[in-house]
Amino acid sequence: MIRCESLLDASAIHNVHTQAFERENEAQLVKNIRHSDRYIPQLSLVAEVNNTVVGHILFSYIDLVGKETLRVLGLAPLAVIPKFQKQGIGSALAQVGLETADQMSEALVVVLGHPQFYSRFGFQPSINYGIVSPFPVPEDAFMVKLLTNYQEKYQGKVIYPPAFQEV
Repeated sequence: MIRCESLLDASAIHNVHTQAFERENEAQLVKNIRHSDRYIPQLSLVAEVNNTVVGHILFSYIDLVGKETLRVLGLAPLAVIPKFQKQGIGSALAQVGLETADQMSEALVVVLGHPQFYSRFGFQPSINYGIVSPFPVPEDAFMVKLLTNYQEKYQGKVIYPPAFQEV
């Protein structure tokens, strides 16, 4: 079952990220975003198996700075507890999150991640659309997915908010 996170899910979400990444950085990122003006409650989703939270995905606002500064979505982080990985839970979280973002009339989603995983959802190298990373990363790992509300004015350099500085 996939649903929006509730207030009672914070510690379970922390546990998911800590187990999946084997460090605290991503769990701290979720907490930082949750306490910022970039948090979007409808786009913080959990996956449950037998009433236990086993996965989490978060989309939040980041800036795209070009001729003007535009708010776009950043997908980070996405995690599934290791013993539940490779069962389609992460894919289901990504799919529901992207559909929700599209229904909310967002323009695009930026992700830094594994091209083999994210390309399945229509993500393509951001450089193809004139969108550049704020730091050096492989071109194929910094990707965007265009949503229905995308317009060509969405070009420039991605700027992550302060919540991302610890990752």
